[in-house]
Amino acid sequence: MDVCRIPAVRFPAGPLRHPVDPVSKNLSIGRPSSVRFCSSSSAELRHFCNGNNHGTQNRMFILGMGFVGQFVAQDLMNQGWVVSGTCTSVSKKEMLEKLGFNVHLFDATDPKLVFFLLNFRPFIFMNKLEVINILNEHTHLLVSIPPCKDIGDPVLQHAKLLKKKLNNKHLQWLCYLSTTSVYGDCGGEWVDETYQPNPKSELAKLRLAAEEQWLSLGHDIGVSSHVFRLGGIYGPGRSAIDTILKQGNLSDVQRGRSFKKYTARVHVADICNALKESICKPNPGRIYNIVDDDPAPRTQVFSYAHKLMNEKWGCEMKEEGILGRNVEGSLVGEKRVVNRRMKNELGVRLIYPSYRSGLESICDKIHENPLLT
Repeated sequence: MDVCRIPAVRFPAGPLRHPVDPVSKNLSIGRPSSVRFCSSSSAELRHFCNGNNHGTQNRMFILGMGFVGQFVAQDLMNQGWVVSGTCTSVSKKEMLEKLGFNVHLFDATDPKLVFFLLNFRPFIFMNKLEVINILNEHTHLLVSIPPCKDIGDPVLQHAKLLKKKLNNKHLQWLCYLSTTSVYGDCGGEWVDETYQPNPKSELAKLRLAAEEQWLSLGHDIGVSSHVFRLGGIYGPGRSAIDTILKQGNLSDVQRGRSFKKYTARVHVADICNALKESICKPNPGRIYNIVDDDPAPRTQVFSYAHKLMNEKWGCEMKEEGILGRNVEGSLVGEKRVVNRRMKNELGVRLIYPSYRSGLESICDKIHENPLLT
């Protein structure tokens, strides 16, 4: 069995190449950066479900069918889209296929290998041109693969090849899912997309580099490209309530977050809504913070989750075992993230503007007492 090996190709980060407009005079949060406001066009999402300006059915390809990818895929499929995606293991591929998803196997941790596992043709690996042909068959591309240490974005290791072979005959829109960690140390300030990123960790620096590279690639091939900087993601099966039900201890990273005074977060349903609004209102080169309205500390979120559970199931659960002792710390490294651009330009109306409404919805959907199972 032959496996196609592709030499790693570095894709240097560079300045964004999109025209910019002046920043709104009504917005003066944080330090200004070179990213500015642009105008956006509007359309109806149902138009995309029935066809597009290329005369083909809309097809979304999702690089990374994780928690967000699965939610987006199901939502678009319910609206008539054709959706395909990737995962990293055979077992997960089989699980996702049982849920009705069309999934290919992609090893994002090894930049030297690009391979897909085809449906009904197990362990037949595709060469690099076939991979690009798959992307060229789709109208929309969502990138939800995190960077790897010492490598960066594994897909962009082949950026020169992508730039040469990808085309906009069908592909018209892409979005890279990033994180608010690119802002770095903000000293507790309110920060919007004009705040100059200053990432501290290696992964956050790689995220910022990937943002610029995806935007630049989209510009070069004539595809409307966007970046979403997400807060901490939660939703059904992945929330403070679920963590409590597992009755396990938090990881060191999670416990460290417990001591933060501010934490940006967003419900997965609101990420999905923002993506659909961006599809309807493409704005090449635009960056959006995708967060809710309440950057509450993690301790407050877990306390409310305990309250909901105690009220619904009449049980008293200890909070100390999960979160440990909360301490007053400095605001070094903290931030409160502004979502004004998301609302004003994309027209997003948050389904869950606060962790309270998000947790209430999750709790309401649990019909049987999980503590008795």
